[in-house]
Amino acid sequence: MTPPPAVLVLEDGRTFHGVAYGAEGETFGEIVFNTGMTGYQETLTDPSYARQIVAMTAPHIGNTGVNAEDPESARIQVAGYVVREPARVASNWRATGSLGAALREQGVVGIAIPGTRALTRHLRDRGAMRAGVFSGGAAAAPVDELVARVQDSPRMEGSALAEEVSTREAYVVPAIGEKRYTVAAVDLGIKGMTPHRLAERGCEVHVLPATATTGDILAVDPDGVFFSNGPGDPATADAQVAALRGVLDAGRPFFGICFGNQIFGRALGLGTYKLRFGHRGINQPVQDRRTGKVDVSAHNHGFAVDAPTDGPFDTPYGRAEVSHVNLNDGCVEGLRLLDRPAFSVQYHPEAAAGPHDASYLFDSFCELMDRREVRG
Repeated sequence: MTPPPAVLVLEDGRTFHGVAYGAEGETFGEIVFNTGMTGYQETLTDPSYARQIVAMTAPHIGNTGVNAEDPESARIQVAGYVVREPARVASNWRATGSLGAALREQGVVGIAIPGTRALTRHLRDRGAMRAGVFSGGAAAAPVDELVARVQDSPRMEGSALAEEVSTREAYVVPAIGEKRYTVAAVDLGIKGMTPHRLAERGCEVHVLPATATTGDILAVDPDGVFFSNGPGDPATADAQVAALRGVLDAGRPFFGICFGNQIFGRALGLGTYKLRFGHRGINQPVQDRRTGKVDVSAHNHGFAVDAPTDGPFDTPYGRAEVSHVNLNDGCVEGLRLLDRPAFSVQYHPEAAAGPHDASYLFDSFCELMDRREVRG
């Protein structure tokens, strides 16, 4: 059976025609591209992709189907999906179904187009922007009408999305093996692999909603506090910034990733800004400025912290420095306090689909908690 026609419409008027993939209908979001050659199931279920239409640069998607082990959350989170050539047959010993069927079952509107390379080049030139995918009857409307509807859809700037994707109730992920630490993890869009990586290191992880206050966090009596990745504009996260400042005032060891890095930056008095087209994929080179070591890392962010990279700078919590930078564009990829036990990175050390160069950062967090126990 031939799939019905579909069209991808960008807010600047550029259109790409193809066929429906996944659910039929219409969807809106910020269109971004992901350069990963693998890990499409982890990408689709990453809450950081809320309200985004994700275009995959790898030409064949769905080859290994889907399974019950790889999702990073309970459902597919992307607003829409763009691929070049969907797999005709899913083939993997762990597969329990096809990707196309999973997209249909969860109502995710997608499109297969022959021009994903042209789309990626366009976004690299013009930047991430709003878009819509229309299939079936929705694709028959005049293009100028569809462009106008895309232009009326919400922008990512100013969007507060973390509380939309966060857990509503606190829950506990028990330590694997002997319990060594208690960690309070604020869920801003947390991926399932993150508390698992902490649990592997003996952490009992208390996952708290994005609305958690300083009092809620400290009520766990944590040895360390973790702020997760998540979607949206960090400039809207005033409540989370206030909660983190209370944690820093209390002197608890802190580790943040991605959105948590941006909130840490704001807590230190720094600003944030939107990247032109962001970093999304599993091949980003990041350099530790202290050692010179380069890690290939997994990224998913459209915003970054604006911080001085020419040496230590003063904050309300003592001296701080930019710990990591991206070698592709020089943007800030990590922050570190020099006088208190707190650090963050802009990328994903849990990287379920790889690479695993940065997994040592969980060990670094545990070392901070060890030092607190010694001091205590």
